[in-house]
Amino acid sequence: MIAYSTLGTNDMDRSIEFYDAVFGAIGGSRELTTPEWTQYGRKGERAKVCLTPPHDGNKATRGNGAMLAFETTGRSAVDAFHAAALTHGGADAGQPGIREGTHYVAYVHDPDGNKLCAFAAK
Repeated sequence: MIAYSTLGTNDMDRSIEFYDAVFGAIGGSRELTTPEWTQYGRKGERAKVCLTPPHDGNKATRGNGAMLAFETTGRSAVDAFHAAALTHGGADAGQPGIREGTHYVAYVHDPDGNKLCAFAAK
């Protein structure tokens, strides 16, 4: 159902460095970069994640309670996602581990404060 999601950024270069590493850790890659838009995807999947400065010209802010979650191929990908995030300017929002007894999950904030999750079935 979801075609694409957007995350606001105040520094596109910093966000590209962060998301190249984080999405690379879970099989994603940058597909398009323009002065206003950077798009990421994963081979064989239609859904995209896009970075953009807010179109109204105001500062990008995170949504309290908003989060994007990305399914991975296994625990090692979740661990790599979390490590890449922390290495590239992100902040820990929940160390990798089993949650709810059903999934292996890690949470991070990107450099603009957006919350992200990577998970794998237990």
